[in-house]
Amino acid sequence: MKTAADKSLSPILRIDFPHDNRLGRGKMELLEHIRETGSISAAGRAMDMSYRRAWLLVSDMNAMFKEPVVSSQRGGQKGGGAAVTPFGEDLLARFRHMEQTLRVALAEDLTWLRANQSPDGNGKD
Repeated sequence: MKTAADKSLSPILRIDFPHDNRLGRGKMELLEHIRETGSISAAGRAMDMSYRRAWLLVSDMNAMFKEPVVSSQRGGQKGGGAAVTPFGEDLLARFRHMEQTLRVALAEDLTWLRANQSPDGNGKD
C-alpha cells in the first residue's frame, strides 16, 4: 500500500535531444548503479532489466556526448567491469541539480495542485 509520501506530486525531468535521444531519470539511475556495482550487468539487474537493455542505454549515452559517460572493459582474467567516467559523474551531478532546481521552481504550483486535488487523487468521487 502506498503511503501519503508516495502519493505526493513530483515533476519528472526529461531532456529531449535531436535524433530521438533522451536523457532522464532512468539513465541517471543506471549510472548510479554502475558507479555502485562496477558492472553494467549488475546495474541492469538492480533495475530489473536485461544486460542488453542496460548496455544499449549506456551505448546511447556514450553516443550523445563528446566524451564517454561510462567506460567498460571486456572480461579477462579479472573479468569485465564498467566505471562512470569523470564526465559521467559531472553529467549525473548536473542532472540531479537540474531536478532539484525544477522541484524548487515548481514548489508553489505543486502545493496549489495538491490543495486542489480530489480527495482520492484520481479525479473521481
